[in-house]
Amino acid sequence: MSAATAQRSTIVERLTKSWLYIGLIGIGVVSFVRIITDTDDLTGAGTIRAAIIATCPILAAALGGLWAERAGVVNIGLEGQMILGTWGAAFFTYHYGPWVGILGAALLGLVGGLLHAIATVTFGVDHIVSGVAINLIGAGAATYLAEAVFPEYEGGGPRQLNGLEAPAQVTIPGVSDLANTISDQHWFFVSDVASVIQALTTNISTLSLLIFALVIISALVLWRTSFGLRLRSCGENPQAAETLGVNVYLYKYVAVLISGALAGIGGGFLALVASSGFSTGQTGGRGYIGLAAMIFGNWRPGGLLAGALTFGYTDSLRLRDTQSVHSLLLLVAIGLLMFAAWRACRKQVKGALVVAAAGALVMAWFLLTDSVPREFTVMTPYVTTMFVLALGSQRLRMPAADGKSYRRGSAG
Repeated sequence: MSAATAQRSTIVERLTKSWLYIGLIGIGVVSFVRIITDTDDLTGAGTIRAAIIATCPILAAALGGLWAERAGVVNIGLEGQMILGTWGAAFFTYHYGPWVGILGAALLGLVGGLLHAIATVTFGVDHIVSGVAINLIGAGAATYLAEAVFPEYEGGGPRQLNGLEAPAQVTIPGVSDLANTISDQHWFFVSDVASVIQALTTNISTLSLLIFALVIISALVLWRTSFGLRLRSCGENPQAAETLGVNVYLYKYVAVLISGALAGIGGGFLALVASSGFSTGQTGGRGYIGLAAMIFGNWRPGGLLAGALTFGYTDSLRLRDTQSVHSLLLLVAIGLLMFAAWRACRKQVKGALVVAAAGALVMAWFLLTDSVPREFTVMTPYVTTMFVLALGSQRLRMPAADGKSYRRGSAG
């Protein structure tokens, strides 16, 4: 094994251990808050299962954003591509079944990605302008196609198509039953880990498993293959990549097409798993939240997975009860204070003080109140989006050429 390969393996192992430790610490903190606040719903299997369902469409959109931006193309159009995916999933599932429906969702999202690639890569249109246009086109096209096609279908109407077949679910009987027994004991940490295992082994959609697998596949392709290296070089320094013989236009097109397809799969998940069918406007801004999760994750697969899980978890809590959201305030306060301590250890004094002040305010909110207004619980995932981006903005590093115009021959 070469020295470079050994170094890459060491880096991968180190990152894997780091995320494992972070995950275990996170579960420990949540378990502590659960016991302190006597809110078992914080880590109940139902909450975790709802969090997975809420996470998957956001995660698919975030992965789509990762592919595009690693090649230097900002894809604000993820929302529109997700909307196209919801219609594609509904149409193809109605005629051919759920897995063809997922392919149809990916195809419709890919069409949105193609439009974005033509505008930004070929014609040099500003990426933000093109993305906004894709969002408008996606919403308009899905609404028009729904009104034109679905009223003729059984269970259909001008704004919805219900009764669609969902992808199969998977249960591992022995593991699921044992995890359920341990989870019901409400022990510190152990029961919380058991709740996670129970949610992952009881009636979990095969499409959820596919989306989580796509995170691993994307990480391997982008960081462990020569194809991924060339694609990422297009997002860092396309002129230098061109001098080395990389077809920058081709790699940008491939990345944006994959980006659109992944966003479309996220839309398909919304139509087939998260709900019982298609309805117009059902994405609810998840494309934008996916983009935020990608930025929160610093343009890396592990980070965006953590971001998507964070947003999915907060989104699932608002569907439970207001007491869970109130307990979430303590969880956020502890997290902020731990983050402030970490920044202080790295001698980032100014940033540590700002984060610590935010943590103190949230802690005061928790201590001085007994509940959170129902109106605020609806806003929880969106407030979380803005909050983590504001706090994490100082440590972010986007690809150097992300969003910048590139013309063939500019290297000379």
